[in-house]
Amino acid sequence: MSVIRLASASDIEGHSLAIDTSDFRNGLSFVMDNEFWTIIEFQHVKPGKGGAFVRTRLRKIKSGQVIEKTFRSGEKVEPAFIEKVEMQYLYKQGDDAIVMDLDTYEQIPIPMTTLGDQAKYLKEESKIIASVSGSETLGYELPNFMELEVTETDPGFKGDTVSGSNKPATLETGAVVQVPFHINIGDVIKVDTRTDSYLERVKK
Repeated sequence: MSVIRLASASDIEGHSLAIDTSDFRNGLSFVMDNEFWTIIEFQHVKPGKGGAFVRTRLRKIKSGQVIEKTFRSGEKVEPAFIEKVEMQYLYKQGDDAIVMDLDTYEQIPIPMTTLGDQAKYLKEESKIIASVSGSETLGYELPNFMELEVTETDPGFKGDTVSGSNKPATLETGAVVQVPFHINIGDVIKVDTRTDSYLERVKK
């Protein structure tokens, strides 16, 4: 199990810990408005007039919601205590995904809806990272890229690589993406699971 310890408020001898904007970095997690957030990106800004500030894009760990928020330079937030638990997707059973904790080998059912839209690209042995705080699972990180075989699509045409020409293709997991006309059944393609986008053909 891979554990990220970002400390927790009131963690040391009753004294509340805090981090400020000088500690910000991509991937840092903290608590705001009783929710857990992760920094996607940030930018320190020093205007000619007025105080310095930090622009951020934040992702709510539990729902995946992304927001933009501006912090005053030096503003403090409560750090989070989060464990990153590596899991492996085994198979789908009804409306659940059955995953295995790679540390304890415990098999756990997770509602497919909890995993979000990316779940349609999961195949056996895909890695999933669970974000856990205490006894509460805050969310799951699924692979951003998958290599999957095309199982159904209209026949391709040799040499037809015209930019912008696409057709639907069904992948081995049942997901459907738009692919170029030269892609055929049996081809393995790389897909961006966040945007449902075809990236490249990996092999024929």
